[in-house]
Amino acid sequence: MPRVWKFPDSINTDDILPGKYAPFMVGEDVFQTYAFAHLRPEFASQVRPGDVLVGGRNWGLGSSREYAPQALKKLGVAGIVAASFARIHYRNLLNLGVPAFEAPSVIEALQDGDEVTLDVNSGLLVRGADTFQLTAPPEFLREALKEGSILAYYRKHQKFPGE
Repeated sequence: MPRVWKFPDSINTDDILPGKYAPFMVGEDVFQTYAFAHLRPEFASQVRPGDVLVGGRNWGLGSSREYAPQALKKLGVAGIVAASFARIHYRNLLNLGVPAFEAPSVIEALQDGDEVTLDVNSGLLVRGADTFQLTAPPEFLREALKEGSILAYYRKHQKFPGE
C-alpha cells in the first residue's frame, strides 16, 4: 500500500536533490538514489512506487533544477500534495509528468506513514475511511501525465490542444 512521506514548509530543490548529486556529477542512472539525502537519508531506499509526498508551503523553492523533480519521477512517486508550490518547480513537475496538487486544507490531516491511494485522474486521495477531494487536473494535463510528460504528449500528437 502506498504511503505518505510528509515534509515541512519550504522544501527547496537542494533538499530534494542536493546539487552535488546532479546527474552530470554522479550519473544519469543513479542520481535519484540521492533524493532527500541530507533531509531524510532513508527516503530513496525506502520510497515505493505510488507513494505520495506531502509538504507545506512553498514546496520546491530555490532553483529551477529539473533534476530534482526528475529524481522523484524516477523513484515512482505518484504525486505531491502541498499547501503551495514555488512557481518554476511546479511547472517542472508538470512538464516532467509528476502530478502536483495544491491543497492546503488537507495537509494537517495527513501524517508521515499514512497508507493512501491517489487517483490522479479524479484527484481523489483516500486514507482508510477518509477521502480527500483534490482539484483534479484539467483534461489536457491528465492526457500529458498518461503520456509521461508534456513533451511526450507533444511528441505523440505533434501539437497541443487548441493549436
